[in-house]
Amino acid sequence: MSWALASLIVLGACLACGFAWYERSHPSSRMLALVATLAALAAIGRIAFAPIPNVKPTTDIVLIAGFALGAAPGFTIGAVAALASNIVFGQGPWTPWQMVAWGLAGLVGAGLGALSGRRLGRVPLAVACGLMGLAFGAIMDLSVWVTYSGQTTVAQYLTISGVSLPFNVAHAVGNVVFALAFGPLLARSLLRYRSRMEVTWVDAPAGGGSPGIPGVAAPLAILAVAACLGGGLLSATPARASSASSAATYLLRAQNRDGGWGSAPGAASDPLVTAWTVIGLSAAGHDPARVRRGGRSAAALVLRQARSMHRTGDLERTTLAVAASGRVPAWLRARLAATQDRNGSFDGLVNLTAFGVLALRGAGVPAGDGRIRRAAAWLARHQNANGSFSFSGSGPGDADDTGAAVEALAAAYGSRARPAQRGAAFLARIQQRDGGFSNGPGGSNAQSTAFAVQGLLAAGRDPERLHRRGARSPLAYLRSIQHRDGLIRYSRTKVQTPVWVTAQALAALARRALPVRR
Repeated sequence: MSWALASLIVLGACLACGFAWYERSHPSSRMLALVATLAALAAIGRIAFAPIPNVKPTTDIVLIAGFALGAAPGFTIGAVAALASNIVFGQGPWTPWQMVAWGLAGLVGAGLGALSGRRLGRVPLAVACGLMGLAFGAIMDLSVWVTYSGQTTVAQYLTISGVSLPFNVAHAVGNVVFALAFGPLLARSLLRYRSRMEVTWVDAPAGGGSPGIPGVAAPLAILAVAACLGGGLLSATPARASSASSAATYLLRAQNRDGGWGSAPGAASDPLVTAWTVIGLSAAGHDPARVRRGGRSAAALVLRQARSMHRTGDLERTTLAVAASGRVPAWLRARLAATQDRNGSFDGLVNLTAFGVLALRGAGVPAGDGRIRRAAAWLARHQNANGSFSFSGSGPGDADDTGAAVEALAAAYGSRARPAQRGAAFLARIQQRDGGFSNGPGGSNAQSTAFAVQGLLAAGRDPERLHRRGARSPLAYLRSIQHRDGLIRYSRTKVQTPVWVTAQALAALARRALPVRR
């Protein structure tokens, strides 16, 4: 067997494994659309800069895609971009080498994302892209050596590398320039997409019993908003107290032996769902340190999980859960504070900035602290004219993000502050006829209703008295979609990720403030 044939077999096996890996991850339709778009962008970038020898943004796009989206999408984008662009440049024995080389760029980007917690500055990102350009050149030199040299000696490879060195250096320098120009912007855009859109639902039986569903990935996008920082425990009606108690009982029964919770009873524990459940149970008056299963407490598990958290959203959610369990350690508070940008925001997003304020307040940072004030001022500047907030700070507002932002503004400025009151007024105006709230088009759901209720409470409004256009109250809507065992449906037609949704709704039904040290 010749070197050329053996190399093609190995390359083909690598590509087959890569694509099989991607398919086995069961990507969502949104992720598939994004992968296709980025692969097309990488291919077009190569074609557009064809007049400049070996200067192209393709490597940067692929590496940054892997950095933000992960290994499987990154590999796929690189491999597909090489195959697609060679429709223009010509297919040949070099195509599988290019597919593997650019697929490797996606894997390298994913590794950098994992090591850095997906927080990498402009210059380090540019350096990584430059080095990947040199690595790409070395792989393509190897392809020429294997396929065309005939001799396959070390001296022959060094000769090929020496001849191609100016082209490889041009590729690396071009990568650095492109990365400095658009790298951080592309990375932030993709991270926003991932945070906002990548959600995995788990269907549960619609019959009303406790579903038993095997472990699945919990939603990555939504962060804890259970902290109602505007008021204390309001007078409870028997119906509300019974509903909250039933929901808490359902969650307590669903606890796993490691002290955590999965997205449904019986599912493997997940940090996101565990943190949410700790927050909900704390709002209902349960001490997470005393909530145990198999001798292991929920509070201990949350604190242990916190040590491996690096992404902004994970740190915010985990800090809120730790605050619900007791005092936040100084190292966790410092790690959270380090994620704040110079302009006061957290990753330039309304959603994460709101939760950043809530988490810092939960960690004991005073409302008058400069970090809180800068974040709140950034939020206020991104409030829409109608009082609403959107996830990114530009575009139409919604119940979820407005509710979270109102909580944060009330935590920073007080419940009577004008931005908080304007946000609460917007929430009151968008109540649905069934009493609930929705996130954009579509019917009411428990998640959006819980966010809106928390925002209203933070602004000093009683959601039990909100009856727009004769509708029932939002708390009555939550009670209307609750099963006998305490489970709260996502909506009237869907029972999804039941533990997570029930925990969110419990925080709204309980209407208690998290322990914020003032």
